[in-house]
Amino acid sequence: MSSTDKGEWRPFDLGNMHLTGNHHSFNWSHWWKWLIVITSISRKHVNPETPWGFPSSPIVVCALPSGTQVAFLARHGIGHIFHPSNIPARANIAALKSLGVRAIIAFSAVGSLREEIAPGSFILPNQIIDRTKGVRPVSFFEETTIVAHASFGDPFSNKLVKWLEGKVQKALDEEGRDVKLFTDKCIVCMEGPQFSTRAESLMYRQWGGDLINMSVLPEAKLAREAELRPTDYDAWRPHSETVTAAEIFKTLKANADTSRHVAASILDDLHQALSADGAVELLLEEVGSMEFSIMPRAAQQKLEDRKKLAYVLPEYFSGEEQ
Repeated sequence: MSSTDKGEWRPFDLGNMHLTGNHHSFNWSHWWKWLIVITSISRKHVNPETPWGFPSSPIVVCALPSGTQVAFLARHGIGHIFHPSNIPARANIAALKSLGVRAIIAFSAVGSLREEIAPGSFILPNQIIDRTKGVRPVSFFEETTIVAHASFGDPFSNKLVKWLEGKVQKALDEEGRDVKLFTDKCIVCMEGPQFSTRAESLMYRQWGGDLINMSVLPEAKLAREAELRPTDYDAWRPHSETVTAAEIFKTLKANADTSRHVAASILDDLHQALSADGAVELLLEEVGSMEFSIMPRAAQQKLEDRKKLAYVLPEYFSGEEQ
């Protein structure tokens, strides 16, 4: 059940959290249900055991038509077995970081809190309101003797979002389905699994919320702690009327082709951008961001805690004494 030895892996460039939905045996046509990363090896499966357990599914690695290697991880597990509050988010993010991932793109199904954000829309949000209830582990530093306060004022990578905006719009225009792209929107992350009441939805609108889902947190917080570039793609689903699961899956099915086209259009470009000399411009926001967020080493910090954190932040915890 352990992963392939990390020495056999080359650095990944990109990660993507899957869209809510049912799962099938892996098929490229169902890519949008998975978490994606880029590497340079042939198709294989790995299941890395992290200090926070195993990820929600084995990571499947295969190639885009261009040859760019892409890997997939089902956020809710194969067969959609993980409740939103029970997704092993720390293991998911840690597994990606251990394989060399540098950026994560998350596809999600969301509810709209604004009339202008209609069915079929694509959204690149830039802010989050946290309405989870403290039952989800939100930090790699929890239950350790090491304290860290990561900056989270801008929860998504602004440079990466701006870089993606034009490319996503071009991909949507090529699709020819009159799909609108919205940016600079605020997403509310609720606990679930029940949907919100009408009164809660009205409150979220008054707070400035534009969208709502159950999965953007703690993923974005953990990605920030791991110094990864998190970016979220959201595909609209109805929320103004009473929401049903059947309605959600109907909307997801309708949006699947557009979602696949967008991903196929931008993954190669993003891989090249993150591999090029100019990649530093896309990576500046997060690289080194935890250096001054972690409390200085103290005698009271347990060595086993530092070794644990070295798995996800070797930049600051490597070379620990045995």
